[in-house]
Amino acid sequence: MSNIQYLKGVGPAKAKLFERLEIHTVADLLHTYPRTYQDRRENAPNNGLNPPTLVVFKGRVLRAQTVPARSVLIFKAFLADEKNNQIECTWFKRRTFRNFRFDPFAALKKDFKINAEIWVIGHRENRNNFLDNKITVEEYYPVSSPESVWHAGRITPIYSLTEGLTNKQFRQFMHEALSAPDFQNEPDILPPSLIEKRHFISGRQALHAVHFPSGLSELENARARLAYEEFLLLATAWGIKRTQTKAIAKGYGYEIKKHLLTPFRQNLGFDFTNSQKKVINEIFADLQSQLPMNRLLQGDVGSGKTIVALSAILLAAENGYQSALMAPTEILAEQHYLTFQKILKKLKVPVAVLTSSTKAPERKKTLAGLADGSISIVVGTHALIQDDVKFKNLKLAVIDEQHRFGVKQRGKLKEKTARLDLLTMTATPIPRTLALAFYGDLAVSTLTELPPGRRPIQTRIADEFEANHFVAEEVKQGRQAYIVYPLIEESESISAKAVTEEFEKLQKVFPNFNLAMLHGQMSRSEKEQVMADFAAHKTDILVATPVIEVGIDVPNATVMVIQNAERFGLASLHQLRGRVGRGKFDSQCVLVAPHQGSISRERLRIICDTTDGFKIGERDMQLRGPGEILGTRQSGELEFKAGDLFKDRNILQWATEDRDELLREDPLLKKPEHAAFKARLLELYQNNWHLIDLS
Repeated sequence: MSNIQYLKGVGPAKAKLFERLEIHTVADLLHTYPRTYQDRRENAPNNGLNPPTLVVFKGRVLRAQTVPARSVLIFKAFLADEKNNQIECTWFKRRTFRNFRFDPFAALKKDFKINAEIWVIGHRENRNNFLDNKITVEEYYPVSSPESVWHAGRITPIYSLTEGLTNKQFRQFMHEALSAPDFQNEPDILPPSLIEKRHFISGRQALHAVHFPSGLSELENARARLAYEEFLLLATAWGIKRTQTKAIAKGYGYEIKKHLLTPFRQNLGFDFTNSQKKVINEIFADLQSQLPMNRLLQGDVGSGKTIVALSAILLAAENGYQSALMAPTEILAEQHYLTFQKILKKLKVPVAVLTSSTKAPERKKTLAGLADGSISIVVGTHALIQDDVKFKNLKLAVIDEQHRFGVKQRGKLKEKTARLDLLTMTATPIPRTLALAFYGDLAVSTLTELPPGRRPIQTRIADEFEANHFVAEEVKQGRQAYIVYPLIEESESISAKAVTEEFEKLQKVFPNFNLAMLHGQMSRSEKEQVMADFAAHKTDILVATPVIEVGIDVPNATVMVIQNAERFGLASLHQLRGRVGRGKFDSQCVLVAPHQGSISRERLRIICDTTDGFKIGERDMQLRGPGEILGTRQSGELEFKAGDLFKDRNILQWATEDRDELLREDPLLKKPEHAAFKARLLELYQNNWHLIDLS
């Protein structure tokens, strides 16, 4: 694979910019697909590709001039389009010392000669008046220039960039890459039988068309082919992993001794739901099996996943094994730690917590306890997978909110011991068919009911005055409330309210109540104190960021006010709503959403209409796509560049069907026609993630 710096026009300086985008080779560039497209054809139909303010036209220059101004330099060109409408095009430059020595508009003056034909791409200056013929120019291309065909007069790719790279440059480099030997030598990784079976275009055709499609039909054919390729690679990796996992005995077992489990159940003060009992039996059967457990536990907010996980952890402790619970945030890890301490206090099972905020002396003590086995249970964040964390006898790992972790993180945890039983949990329910596609090596358990006594939560939209009035009325009745804001500090680019500023205002709105503030930048001790005071009803109103999305359980809290609710996804709104409705009193979730768009209005309507987490998870995936729901871009897991797991469910079905047939016929992919596919599979999932072994 050729280094990107040797591609025509790139060089060492531009190569460093590409490195920021994780593009190191020409092949990396070829497989960096556009994030979106613009339809820059003449008289382009309204097909949803272009924002309403975008203007694309081919015009003839009538006149051009520099306009004097005090703080900026302005160049204006007046062009006539094909209907002879006059359009005023404007360029702005800041005044700098260099501007006084060199003419910043020299190139424009050269290109915009009278009667020259120019492609112009820009946005209307008056964005509220789409009939305005004044535009601010983003790109322009003389029609006579050979390179214009890659940027205008076609469906044009738009890429994710880094500072120092423009889309014009990116497209030019992509054109060079599509002419380079790397592209000409690009193997078609799909076996010919599958290409014929699914009527796909060739790999090289798909790669060229996804960057420079001749039309929407060719673009969709290319995207379908590339999506199928991604799905088939991952599905095959999981299929091989599942087979290999089942072939290796873990070499240890569990015996239900009940000297911890029985008092644990007796001290809970409530009985398990039938759903919890069923799931616990499934997990215990896995643990007692000769094969390592790989199970996904999904359940709605408040369905009792933590208690189920703790049952498995205590079974491990009964057998002298260590357990680790990994959570995505410090606030959730600390909440789990406090919950475990409270429940296990009488059982005298040693529990520790380990996060990046753990002080050096405490960290040293915890590391020693894990290494010598004196600590049975540790709760933590990514800090648990650091190299200096050693276990004496780790056998069970529980990963909470698993969609926020990637395969790499799960793999690092597994590296802590020779064999490991793994239970992953999510409170973001997803359709079962998609769950099986995401986690092909996992068995799936689902908690289908809430604990008895839970009262339904009413959800409604209100303005800020109504929300504050409702909070005051509930607190006067002896209840407590949450008020959640999306940001800690005010951002100039986002019109969302900041909890630090709003807290001061709310103290004046509620002068007779006790208020406290909670956000992720507070120290661990501060957060613990705030949560403890709220649980003890020393605080009436907790003003917070979404750090309270999971893990906090205060039965007396009956009101959840979510400010700027239009900025939250459905899953987050549902999680936040789940912080109330945990006691014997009626509860309300109040959504304050002053800046609603069409998608946010749809989200708010859905959250008001249903409390079914599975329906909400599916609708959220439809509205936002699986990337945001499952944290794929953050975690590095399932980074599909072409495919959409919800929209492309039929292609996903093809991929899983073909995977099964492929592995039945050739389990280790040894046939010559599978060589290119095997090489790509190993490149992705063995070298990077150590997920599979095909040796």
